[in-house]
Amino acid sequence: MATVGAALAEARARGVDRLDAQLMLAAIVGVGRSALIAHEDRALRSEARERWNRWLDRRADGEPLAYLLGSKEFHGLQLEVNAAVLVPRPDTELLVDWALELIDAASGAGREAVGGGAPSILDLGTGSGAIALALKHSRPPLAVSASDVSVEALAVARGNADRLGLAIELIASSWWQAFAERRFDLVVANPPYVAGDDPHLAALRHEPQAALTPGGDGLGAIRAIAADAHRHLHPGGWLLVEHGFDQARTVRTLLEAAGLADVTTRADLAGHERATGGRLPRPR
Repeated sequence: MATVGAALAEARARGVDRLDAQLMLAAIVGVGRSALIAHEDRALRSEARERWNRWLDRRADGEPLAYLLGSKEFHGLQLEVNAAVLVPRPDTELLVDWALELIDAASGAGREAVGGGAPSILDLGTGSGAIALALKHSRPPLAVSASDVSVEALAVARGNADRLGLAIELIASSWWQAFAERRFDLVVANPPYVAGDDPHLAALRHEPQAALTPGGDGLGAIRAIAADAHRHLHPGGWLLVEHGFDQARTVRTLLEAAGLADVTTRADLAGHERATGGRLPRPR
C-alpha cells in the first residue's frame, strides 16, 4: 500500500507546494500535520488514497487549497469557503484594520453613531462574509450589514455567521440597489477590480470570475460604489475600498469626484497601494 512519504513525494513531483501537500494529506488522514510528517512510513488506506488522488489532481490544476480543505483563516476567524466565494486574502485584512481604527477614533472622540446606538457598518460584496464577520467579532456592539448579488455567496456567509455565533444582517443586493435611503457610518468594499484582459485571471479560473473582474478596465464596480456613496453615508461617514496595486490614483480621483474628503490610500503587506478611503463632509 502507498505510504504518507510516497504520497508527499508524488505531490512534489507534480509541482504541488510541500506545505500544501502536507495540509491536504493531514486532512485526509485525520491527523495533525506534525503527526503526519513524523510517520511518513504510515500506510494509506485505499479510500484515503483515492481521495488523495482526486485532491492532488485538483491542486495540481491550480484549484485553491482552501477549496479542498473547505476553510480559510481570516483576521483570526476560521471561515468555511467553497467555489461560490473568493478565498479571503491576507491583504484584505488591511480594510478591517483601517475600519476598526476609524471606529475606535470616533468613539475616542466622543462621537456617537448618527441617531445614537451602535455604529452602522455595511460590507458591500461580502462573499464569504470575511470583512463583516471580522468587524463584528472584533467589536461586538457594531450593527453590521453585508450584501452580495450572489445568493450562493450569501449562503456561505450565512453559514459562517451562524457557526461563529455572530449576528449580522445579510441582504441580496447589487451594490446599493437594495438599500434605498439607508445610510451608514462606515462602508467597506472589496469589489471585483481585475481588468477583463488581465493575464492573471487564467491562474484564478477556479474562483468566481464575477467576484474578480467586472470586465473592461476593472473599475466599473468601484465607479458604481463611489458614485452613490454620498446617498448612503451619514455626514462624517467613511467609505473604504480595496483595489488593484496600480489603481490607487484613479480611485482617489473617483472618490474625490463623488464629493468625499480626506481621501487617502494605504499600502498592503507588500507595500503596494491597496485600499483607498474618503469621508463624506459634515454640513457647515
